Amino acid sequence: MNKSNRVILALDSDNFKKINSILDKIKNHLYAVKIGYEFFLNFGLDGYKKIKKKRIKIFLDLKLHDIPNTVKNGIEAISKLRAEFTTIHISGGDEMQKLAISKKGNTKILGVSILTSLDVDQIKKYYSKNNIQKLVKNFVKNAHKNNLDGVICSPKEIQIIRKLVNDKFIIITPGIRPINYKKKDDQQRTLTPKKAIELGANFIVIGRPILLSKDPLKEIRKINLEIEQSKN
Repeated sequence: MNKSNRVILALDSDNFKKINSILDKIKNHLYAVKIGYEFFLNFGLDGYKKIKKKRIKIFLDLKLHDIPNTVKNGIEAISKLRAEFTTIHISGGDEMQKLAISKKGNTKILGVSILTSLDVDQIKKYYSKNNIQKLVKNFVKNAHKNNLDGVICSPKEIQIIRKLVNDKFIIITPGIRPINYKKKDDQQRTLTPKKAIELGANFIVIGRPILLSKDPLKEIRKINLEIEQSKN
């Protein structure tokens, strides 16, 4: 895979004017943008369509998790929006996953394993396990078996996942922080862009380090250069 444009920019902001301005400057340096709850609930379909008009791929990250038929209907609606990627929780079960892919159209469905905001204590509390890697392996094996297109995972789990799946299986990784990024936030299991790509991620999701930068264009160029220097 070409190393260029491996970054998916997370549009986690309630300031559409700012997002619009940043995208006009850096869209040619991105693979796609990620629209999640914050953007979608603030700006809705109108905001989605305005971004779509910029001719940039969209990762609609709504993390569907419900009874199988409800998720199936949700995926069918998302497919009409021509999103490049969307997400469902793997923990929704086999039937939910299978019905979801039956209505995906051209949209690739990615399974969410364990949120990158959860640390070991929280995972032990809510999943009754303290071995994150074993838990993630189990999630991913089932997602792969059920023919999902890929997974979202912490950068800390990229390497073990890549060993479990074929090359066509997509790994997208949030929790990416450039090497000189010092601000603390809610991401617990993080890695640098270069290291994530070297370990086998296809794409990396970055939001705040770019959106909050004084010079977003300079920041994305710096990140892309770091990726270009990776061993993969």
